[in-house]
Amino acid sequence: MPTDLAMKVGADHLRRDAFLYVRQSSLRQVFENTESTKRQYALRERAVALGWPIERIHVIDSDLGLSGAQSAGRDGFQHLVTEVAMGHAGIVLGLEVSRLARNNADWHRLLELAALSHTLICDEDGVYDPAHFNDRLLLGLKGAMSEAELHVLKSRLQGGILNKARRGELEIPLPVGLVYGPDARVCLDPDRQIQDTVRLLFDTFRETGSACAVLRRMRAQHIVFPRRIARGIGKGEVLWGELDHSRVLEVLHNPRYAGAFVYGRRRTAYNAELKQVQVMLKRENWQVLIRDAHPGYISWEEFERNELTLQRNAVSFSTNLRGGAPREGIALLQGRVLCGHCGSRMRVRYDFRAGQPRPYYCCNDGTVRRAESKNCQWVLGTEIDAAISALLLQTVAPAAIEVALDVQQEIAKRIEQSSALRQVQLQRCRYEAELARRRYVKVDPDNRLVADALEAEWNERLRQLDALQREHERQHQTDQTLLDESARRRIVDLAQDFPSVWSDARTSAMQRKKMLALMIEDVTLISGAQIAAHIRWRGGKTQSITIDKPKPIALVRKTLPQVVQLIDELLETCTDGEIAKRLNELGHRNWRGDEFTTKKVTMVRLTYGLKGRFQRLRELGMLTSHELACRFGVCPTTVNHLGRQGVLKRHMYDMDHRYLYEPPGDVILVKGAGSRYGGKPPQLIPVSTTEQGAS
Repeated sequence: MPTDLAMKVGADHLRRDAFLYVRQSSLRQVFENTESTKRQYALRERAVALGWPIERIHVIDSDLGLSGAQSAGRDGFQHLVTEVAMGHAGIVLGLEVSRLARNNADWHRLLELAALSHTLICDEDGVYDPAHFNDRLLLGLKGAMSEAELHVLKSRLQGGILNKARRGELEIPLPVGLVYGPDARVCLDPDRQIQDTVRLLFDTFRETGSACAVLRRMRAQHIVFPRRIARGIGKGEVLWGELDHSRVLEVLHNPRYAGAFVYGRRRTAYNAELKQVQVMLKRENWQVLIRDAHPGYISWEEFERNELTLQRNAVSFSTNLRGGAPREGIALLQGRVLCGHCGSRMRVRYDFRAGQPRPYYCCNDGTVRRAESKNCQWVLGTEIDAAISALLLQTVAPAAIEVALDVQQEIAKRIEQSSALRQVQLQRCRYEAELARRRYVKVDPDNRLVADALEAEWNERLRQLDALQREHERQHQTDQTLLDESARRRIVDLAQDFPSVWSDARTSAMQRKKMLALMIEDVTLISGAQIAAHIRWRGGKTQSITIDKPKPIALVRKTLPQVVQLIDELLETCTDGEIAKRLNELGHRNWRGDEFTTKKVTMVRLTYGLKGRFQRLRELGMLTSHELACRFGVCPTTVNHLGRQGVLKRHMYDMDHRYLYEPPGDVILVKGAGSRYGGKPPQLIPVSTTEQGAS
């Protein structure tokens, strides 16, 4: 030990403990580079030689297998920094600077704390006091060299990898369905079931245009999807399981299926918690892209179309995302309506009237992005959807039969493809059951523990085979109903009348949107005195139509003039109840399509100021029972009795049997004892006859 090195160690340093920090960058280095680990542990002898007793030398080796590029996640280094900051450490030992830290931020933070607490730093070359300028300068240079060394090592490795990737010769993990051949070239997986399953996924997306639709259809067909174990136990083996949405997107976004060699699609970044995350880069930022580098399942042109379709399916406030996948709701132009004022995509809103949803096309881009006080446009979509439907029927009807035949062929092809995949799954399950049986037969009968386990495995394989066989038979029967002659005839019959297919209750709103998407690119709306709709068809053709705005609710609820006039005429001879009955017989209805009632006729009469039956009769001189009773000096009951007998002529003005009476001529009332007491009822006798009897 040189004397000048030992002279830096003072009594104050020896009073405190010594800390030895041991680290290897990876677990592989821990198991393979054992000599480096031994050299680090051997620094305890250096601490003993400097004067520290062995029991006061603390070894911190909890960071074995961790990189020193940053301090996050290194609990051992954090513990060491804490001990230095609290003044518990007299010296910190490390084989070299790179063992303690690989970046200047962590290294200089440790040096600053060591200088404040008068803690020494010791490596294989010597002992340093960070409080001294020369030692601190030297330690700073060593830290910078350690960081530069890491950069040089990474640059060398990355340079070699990138150079090999530019030639397309870099072997990187392949997605399921692609494997490396004996000559290290990429080829399709020799397993036919894997190939057919991957092709089915792309074919289904080509037909539906939606990742969710692909997932629903493959799950409905009970088709499992392969997954290859990338690392660990069973590396390289293929597992079969149910498909999920993230898996579908992963396959659709992977350019290797298009036969392209790609390197540098992702880069490593750090989040707010200083944890490494993978960030997807745009295509123009990919480091290497070699098209047609190996066989694929789709072409590069189809891959680009799939990327554009998936981008359009995304939901966001963007004017570029138009015509997404059909979703729930009755709005026919969902995702295809543009605002004629600002050019933004109009969104769909619904309200409910009489329990039925009504679509509205709303442009709220200004309120969302620029905090404007009101929406740009707000248009009721019922009339717009009806006009576009009528225009579509006029355009598409001649080609309906040809389209229907193509659809039937596509259905048959899809069913045959799914049936073939299920048959392959059944064959694989039979093979696994037979393999389990052979294992059980070959086992030593005396080894009961192994025999029982193999027997249980055999029984489980048989149960799986039986369940798969039943499901295959059930699905086969279901598919046959879609392929029989009656199903074909129904499709052709419906196709001969395309309007019936479009308006059929069994045709869902999502299916109508899919049919419309095949013909129309987008529709631009401008709301004014009328609604102007500019349609852009697939292929570039444009067409403009005008649509009348929906009437205000006050005008919608307004009774038709001819009905009001009819009610006015009927009031001359009928009551409100009789008028309601007469209107229903003639087939008239109110604005909601309901039949007329007495209350509804009364409301129409009061709204339009029509004279009621009572007022009309009064204007003709009709009298009430009380008025007649006062004229003749009798009670109203007597008047009503005479009206029922027909002695007095009466007219009903209310459905509750209320009457007005015509005033009689020159008559007098002759009173009798009344029928209640067995006498004669009252009678009306002309005045002339009475005078002759008196004379």
